[in-house]
Amino acid sequence: MAKQKYIFNHKTLRFEKFQLSRSKRIGRAVLVFLSLAGGAFLFAILLFTFFKSPKEKAQARELEFMKLKYEMLNDRLDDIEALVTDMEQRDNDIYRVMFEADPIPSSVRRSGFSDADRYADMYGYMNSDLVVNSARKMDVIASQLYNQSVSYDSLFVMARNKSAMLTHIPAIFPLKEDEITYISSYFGYRPDPIYKVEKFHSGIDFSAALGTEAYATGDGVVADVESNDWGYGNMVTVDHGFGYKTRYAHLQKAAVRKGQKVKRGQLIGFIGSTGKATGVHLHYEVLKNDVHIDPINFFYHDLTAEQYNQILQQSTLPTQTMD
Repeated sequence: MAKQKYIFNHKTLRFEKFQLSRSKRIGRAVLVFLSLAGGAFLFAILLFTFFKSPKEKAQARELEFMKLKYEMLNDRLDDIEALVTDMEQRDNDIYRVMFEADPIPSSVRRSGFSDADRYADMYGYMNSDLVVNSARKMDVIASQLYNQSVSYDSLFVMARNKSAMLTHIPAIFPLKEDEITYISSYFGYRPDPIYKVEKFHSGIDFSAALGTEAYATGDGVVADVESNDWGYGNMVTVDHGFGYKTRYAHLQKAAVRKGQKVKRGQLIGFIGSTGKATGVHLHYEVLKNDVHIDPINFFYHDLTAEQYNQILQQSTLPTQTMD
């Protein structure tokens, strides 16, 4: 039991019982309450700073597990991306080579994908980089797979038209082999017969008798028939489709008209020496997508492997052109 306190009253000169006023009692109670509340708050801060609740521990374990799953997902996405890249390489280096199609650049294969503000709402969190990296990889792979699907669709059409393509691509000599006197000049830089300087020779010169028949080397449509006193002289251009064209220059005269359909082996014209020519010959060119390529690679129907190697060696000799 608490002891009773007394104080000396100087006015009455007596000891009187000590009693707090109502306001002071309330003030002291408030002070005690605030002290206890402050202590409890400080204790709570210390407790939650250095000790985790069971719920927080469960959440932490869940976050660690999710982080592990994202890391495993990223590893798996790396494997899938490598597989898709291998598919793209096979597509370019094997399938498109088989069908004489241009390879698809990587910039085109990854087109339709942009980082612009796509992942803005994923930043600002503890593992944002991990989540954004996974999302970006999935988007890149999705873009690659879509463009690869489009490529396979086009290859399917090419495969279906393969037989037509094989008949259209140049594949024979433009003259009968027994009527060729010799090949006077090959593809590449050669001495010009008039200007006496090295110039690029964009085709092959076949020497033969005047009036020798020249033939289409593949199916196609006559794109142009020209008649000039200079340059290529009388010339026929055949469009074979699939990006291929052939030219037959310095003809004595043409045997076809513009717009006419021709078959491989069909008469195109007769050899002459019109235009800038120093002798009777046929200047023959092959173009792919309007770029000159060496015609020597398009005689495979008329040459054995041994003959091809022989003509390939002869093409390296420094011969002079006839036009």
